[in-house]
Amino acid sequence: MNIYVYILVMAVVTYLIRMLPLALVKHEITSPFIKSFLYYVPYACLAAMTFPAILHSTASVWSAAAGFAVAVIAAFREKSLLTVAILASVAVFIAERFI
Repeated sequence: MNIYVYILVMAVVTYLIRMLPLALVKHEITSPFIKSFLYYVPYACLAAMTFPAILHSTASVWSAAAGFAVAVIAAFREKSLLTVAILASVAVFIAERFI
């Protein structure tokens, strides 16, 4: 029976988190600071969830860091997602062979 209580509490909390901003903010947000903050929140959350997984996805933190560095450089050079993934994988493979 406790599982149903847990599911109900989780549903209520999730609903409140999504509903309260819509209910409390009646007018358009004009503050540039708040707009820029809300714009970058999804990217920051994604980075916070992904970065630890990147460092622990290989046998060594150093090879993961090498793959991450290559991926960041390729991404900043506006390579495609497939190219970034392949380059990072190759960098990890090479780093694992030397470590």
